[in-house]
Amino acid sequence: MLKWLCLIIFVQGCAFNPVVDTAGRSGTFNESKAVELTNDLQHCKTLAKDNTNEIVEGSKYVWNYYVRPSVLWLAPKMDYDYPKIYKKCLNNRGHSVLN
Repeated sequence: MLKWLCLIIFVQGCAFNPVVDTAGRSGTFNESKAVELTNDLQHCKTLAKDNTNEIVEGSKYVWNYYVRPSVLWLAPKMDYDYPKIYKKCLNNRGHSVLN
């Protein structure tokens, strides 16, 4: 059981895949600034991994899906930092992230 729990913790931290509008306009730019989508995805993914802790992100997963149901969802849900950093990085590079 402990092996599965550890596996879930480490796999869950990197499971975010953003959906990006490939036209590249987020409404604030007159011209398309999303010319290097693949490069930006790789840079933002690396940046998000470097600025998050897998143990902390994994503990948030355990809290949200194991502890909260045991207290009947009365405890607040903990938000993950990895998707926030990833989305913010892509938005600041001129991409329109849909999810």
